[in-house]
Amino acid sequence: MSVTLHSTRFGPLEIPEEAVIDFPTGLIGLGGSRYALLARDDDAAFVWLHSLDDPQLAVPVTNPWRFFGSYEVELSDEEAERIGVQDAAATSVYVTVRAAECLEDFCANLAAPILIAGGRGHQIINQAADAPVRAPLFADLAHGHDAGARAA
Repeated sequence: MSVTLHSTRFGPLEIPEEAVIDFPTGLIGLGGSRYALLARDDDAAFVWLHSLDDPQLAVPVTNPWRFFGSYEVELSDEEAERIGVQDAAATSVYVTVRAAECLEDFCANLAAPILIAGGRGHQIINQAADAPVRAPLFADLAHGHDAGARAA
């Protein structure tokens, strides 16, 4: 069985029902509670978390470990129990991406990761010490660009 996603960005898409993610407490600052992850291919660095309730709402997200190898998600035992996370290995983690005109300005929100397990998603407040709201995704590119500008 499938669900039709009506997207102003991608047109109508058939989504397998098991790919629908229910966010019982919603997402910070966004409406709706049913979303799906859309990717061009399985190895895509960025995917879209697209609302099934709002055809215009699609948020770019990424796996944080693609860009931040030492990233950690910390939450209290009470929070883990509340949202039903029992097995960290069976939980997918995404962070929202703030796109910009220049790659050097792309940022990820490491402070409020999205945890997905068993068809349910929850955006949590990360308790880890080093989890900024705007972590540059391409910091190396910005530094390399600056070095090149100085050499020229």
